[in-house]
Amino acid sequence: MGTLRIDMLGAVFAIDAKVDRNYLEMLVDNYKVMVNLVEKNTGKQITDPLQIAIMSGVMLCDELYKEKKKSERMKKQSPESADLAEFERLTLRMLEKIDKAID
Repeated sequence: MGTLRIDMLGAVFAIDAKVDRNYLEMLVDNYKVMVNLVEKNTGKQITDPLQIAIMSGVMLCDELYKEKKKSERMKKQSPESADLAEFERLTLRMLEKIDKAID
């Protein structure tokens, strides 16, 4: 069970979830990266926090969609390729967790 305080885009609140706090922090950190990309790339065009949040969400949905399509293509190629892709994904996730634990 994790509790996390979020202070982003002018909003401050706490969330409780049935997942590890470190996992929640990783999710929020990834979202902050996307928010920073939106703020940097749009410059003065988008300054409203709600608009920045929406654009960040759209960009994350785009990444998710691309990953799903990539996964579907891998599954269609062959079962062995799909297994290898899943093994690679899990390995990278494990390495990220190790890196985070070391820092």
